[in-house]
Amino acid sequence: MTRVRRGYMARRRRTKIRLFASTFMGAHSRLTRTATQQKMRALVSSHRDRGKQKRDFRRLWITRINAAVREKGVFYHYSRLIHNLYKKQLLLNRKILAQIAISNKNCLYMISNKIIK
Repeated sequence: MTRVRRGYMARRRRTKIRLFASTFMGAHSRLTRTATQQKMRALVSSHRDRGKQKRDFRRLWITRINAAVREKGVFYHYSRLIHNLYKKQLLLNRKILAQIAISNKNCLYMISNKIIK
């Protein structure tokens, strides 16, 4: 059986790992074994935090809408506003409502008046 020279494939694999880990600090970017471990850890964290980011933004939007609604005195609270939006079939998502609440509060007031009537 002929001898297998393992230079090319192993070097290519290590290079790929090093490129991924090039911005890591210390041995995490230099040593292959620790770079591999850090790469796996980084990918796990990014996957987990994508879902967490969605939850965090939704909480932020809800907080902004609730603050604008209570400040303007349109409804008593956020949940009643959302309930009436769904009843009237005005399909505005929370992201858009939060942007309206920040940039143009009068527009939010007009939307709420539409719902009441």
